[in-house]
Amino acid sequence: MADSMMSKAATMEIPISSNGDSRNLAEDDSLEQAAKIQWSLREKVGSPAGLRDLQQVMVSGPNLNETSIVSGGYGGTTEGIIPTSSIKGPAVRINTDFLGNRRIPNEGQGSNMDYVGSNSSMAAEEATRGVAVEKFDIMKKWGLNTYKCTKQMISERFGRGSRTVDLELEAQIEVLRETKRKYENVLRLARALTNHFYSMVQTQHALGDTFADLSQKSPELRDEFGYNAETQKLLCKNGETLLGAINFFVSSINTLVNKTMEDTLMTIKMYENARLEFDAYRADLEELNMGPRDAVTMARIEAAQQQYQIHKDKYERLRSDVTIKIKFLEENKVKVMHKQLLLFHNAISAYFAGNQQQLEQTLKQFNIKLKPPGADKPSWLEEQ
Repeated sequence: MADSMMSKAATMEIPISSNGDSRNLAEDDSLEQAAKIQWSLREKVGSPAGLRDLQQVMVSGPNLNETSIVSGGYGGTTEGIIPTSSIKGPAVRINTDFLGNRRIPNEGQGSNMDYVGSNSSMAAEEATRGVAVEKFDIMKKWGLNTYKCTKQMISERFGRGSRTVDLELEAQIEVLRETKRKYENVLRLARALTNHFYSMVQTQHALGDTFADLSQKSPELRDEFGYNAETQKLLCKNGETLLGAINFFVSSINTLVNKTMEDTLMTIKMYENARLEFDAYRADLEELNMGPRDAVTMARIEAAQQQYQIHKDKYERLRSDVTIKIKFLEENKVKVMHKQLLLFHNAISAYFAGNQQQLEQTLKQFNIKLKPPGADKPSWLEEQ
């Protein structure tokens, strides 16, 4: 900026009259003063203080709109006055920083905060767009797969479509489902027996307490009431022991039916869904192979072949899993039922035979521990 002012001062023309004298002494004084200002600015322009002085000169200097440019030529007789207010240019906005120094931003340059904000908003929009596109692709694949499977299922129901059948595995699955239904019936009956027997034990307990009370209040029938009270208490004790054995039997059957068998049936359900998908994509590939063999169809056939292979691998893997689980389930079922049926038989026989020692020995044999009376009820401290 200092160089530009020096160049302006060097190009200013001094009009000379015809007799060689200066036209105006005031103009000479102003030129000499301008030269001194240029020299001082040249010395200070390299330092920060010089830059601040330059800025102060620009801000506090004469208003450019009130100055005029003298135009004339050597030997010219007239001079032209051009008002600078007629010169139009872009407006310059002067800002101040936190130190109070004024700065002039480059034209067309925004603030850094606006730039960072625009970048963050663009990144957020891109992330949102990416999530939306991903969800749309998932919904598209799900819809296409559902359409193909529904079409295949309807075709099988009406006898127009073919299905893949493993006769040996299908027979094993049917046997397992029938076995589960029968075991569910055994579980229902065992629970009913537990409820009824529990009610009988509670009645025996109340009857024994009543006989004992009457034995104390009826001296003429003290012995008879006493014998019956002891008998009912003994039956009640043996009944509680039998209830422990039956509850253990019910718990084991419930685990076998509702956990072990159910887990295998869930794998079977996954296998059946994989079989339906496999047949749907197999039928799709067969339909494409029967059509024309142009470029577009060949691309679709290649894509269908890839999907067919993926679902074929999934179908074969789940079929293998179902075969292994059915085998292990059968072995586990035999072991569990052998133990539980032996327990149920020995406990029922010992109870109705009145053999208290054999009944207790049966519970020890199967590691069944009975809870003490009143263990299920909370203490009076816990009830507070």
